[in-house]
Amino acid sequence: MIKTVLLVDDDREMLLALREGFGRYAESMRVLLAGDGLEALEVLKREPVSLVVTDLKMPRMDGFELLAAIMGSYPDIPVIIITGYSTPDMERLARQGGAVGFTAKPFLIENLARQILTMLRRETEGGTLHNVSSGMFLQLVEMEQKTCTIRLEDKASGKKGALFFVEGALYDARVGNLQGEPAAYEIFGWEQVSLSIQDHSPVRQNRIQKDLHPLILEAARRKDEKKTPPPAPRPHPPTAGTEDAAGRLVRIQNKIEQSLGPRSGVESVFADSVWDERVKRLSRHGAKLNLGGLVLGYIDRGDPRDYMVVAGDRPTVIAVNRKCPRDKLMQILTS
Repeated sequence: MIKTVLLVDDDREMLLALREGFGRYAESMRVLLAGDGLEALEVLKREPVSLVVTDLKMPRMDGFELLAAIMGSYPDIPVIIITGYSTPDMERLARQGGAVGFTAKPFLIENLARQILTMLRRETEGGTLHNVSSGMFLQLVEMEQKTCTIRLEDKASGKKGALFFVEGALYDARVGNLQGEPAAYEIFGWEQVSLSIQDHSPVRQNRIQKDLHPLILEAARRKDEKKTPPPAPRPHPPTAGTEDAAGRLVRIQNKIEQSLGPRSGVESVFADSVWDERVKRLSRHGAKLNLGGLVLGYIDRGDPRDYMVVAGDRPTVIAVNRKCPRDKLMQILTS
């Protein structure tokens, strides 16, 4: 079955060259052209498009605005983004086989054609994820160092919020009476959102000092905290089920003592199956946001004892008091 592919770029010569180069694949795909996002939306209204390939930098409506529109109105259509940058994060997102792929300039027409055919085949076989997560979209804004305002609405509650980016950095967030980091955590906790993007940001004061990645992770942790209360602490480590699990506990204890000494603030190190499902749930949140699984979690319960959880087949839990140098301990546990 012949699929329709829409190519979007303000470089007319490149569009014509791509259409000519894709001529050899006429038995597999039909090519349509659009000079910017507005023209692309007009094509999408009247044609059954199977896949969109778009540049990011275009007049009138750029690739970010087009991608936001496709996410809202055509979530079943996968998109390949042409970008001047190629980063490990972009390549990882593309390898995950979701609804967004990336190709970096300069590229060979043959390579782009193979990428298109692969995504069309995934769609036919039911392997394409027909949605674009807001987390992926925001990371794309960060990687492309875009200045913009992104307005989001939580489909579950109807709450509305805004994120303000300046050259790829998240400067501020607002939702209701919240502003800055608290507002960002609220927005990043929304599961299903609709969004729109404006190609400017009225905010110039940087109220958020953290990078986007840890903000999204912390929002997932807070959301999970609200759903499930943390398990009660155990005063003594339970008996490990296997020699390997026991050996892991001993190795972690020795590593902490050697690095921090006897006054480390660590009260106990133990394995507890109660935490297994909790760690899996946090890892699923990370995967949903295209951030990967949980490696190390820090849980602040607001009382004298907090917990650090090292992910694994059997999570290791470290109970710490207020005297523990938490940042240093986290570096030790992840090194």
